[in-house]
Amino acid sequence: MRVAVLGAGAFGTAMALTLARTGTEVGLWTRGRDHAAEMRRTRQNAKRLAGVALPESVSISAEIGDFRSAGILLVAVPMQQMAGLLAAVAHELDGKALVACAKGIDIATGRGPTAILADACPGATPAVLTGPSFAADIAKGLPTALTLACRDDGAGAMLQDTLSTPVLRLYRTTDTLGAELGGALKNVIAIAAGVVMGAGLGDSARAALMTRGFAEMNRLAQAMGARSDTLAGLSGLGDLVLTCTSLQSRNFRFGHALGAGEDFDPEVTVEGAATSEAVSVIARSRGIDMPVSTMVAALVSRRISVEEAMSALLSRPLKKE
Repeated sequence: MRVAVLGAGAFGTAMALTLARTGTEVGLWTRGRDHAAEMRRTRQNAKRLAGVALPESVSISAEIGDFRSAGILLVAVPMQQMAGLLAAVAHELDGKALVACAKGIDIATGRGPTAILADACPGATPAVLTGPSFAADIAKGLPTALTLACRDDGAGAMLQDTLSTPVLRLYRTTDTLGAELGGALKNVIAIAAGVVMGAGLGDSARAALMTRGFAEMNRLAQAMGARSDTLAGLSGLGDLVLTCTSLQSRNFRFGHALGAGEDFDPEVTVEGAATSEAVSVIARSRGIDMPVSTMVAALVSRRISVEEAMSALLSRPLKKE
């Protein structure tokens, strides 16, 4: 087995599917034994990605030890669960290439996914896969382009070659920080864009919000040492456009519900909610002005209302662009 996917959520399942279609032997791990048994029986992940058949070449298990032969592991669990999972299974992962598929910042440490991977598994090669994609599109075999970021460019080239498919095109970079921050910060802005549309403020307001949000994404990323060209690529601007304009985005839907004053399913993972709190802490500590992200954090924690957030943003002093 060459590739294993740790996490049978929608994205992890979609990646297992698209790789299996190229003839790659793939393992898919899920935390629940009952979930694993159901997927083996039905050859579907009805819980996370219904309606798509899992090929027989996808081995499904609730035991990570079953995937010891895999040299590449895609870590496709939510960002806030990653450190806990790795702490429990790090002994199984030494010497392997670990590719984080989560988008966010660990709220407990303020660190991104590759730092979490490197800390938990010093003998592994950390990388991150990120960019504009919906799991349903990947599962359907629709054309998608992503960023594969790895500081070791040789290892990155190997991963790029192994994980690319005829319909999944990966672009390589060594700027892991920029790729991670683009994927994390766009989720926060997507919540804000959802709020705008849920509150009925219109497409013009959303366009302005996306533009100013992208400006503050760049401010933080450059202050932390990331490259601006990375933020202008698939993992930043590309992902921002996708998640701010589609109800397929969980972060956008969450924001839409906030803006409309509606309830949102608490079982749905919204990475941008926790990330907004982590970003606010980082921005304050570095003295970086991030008004949109700060307002999202306050909205998520119910410290302010939508009306108060809108008033605060619109009453800011006028300035040059």
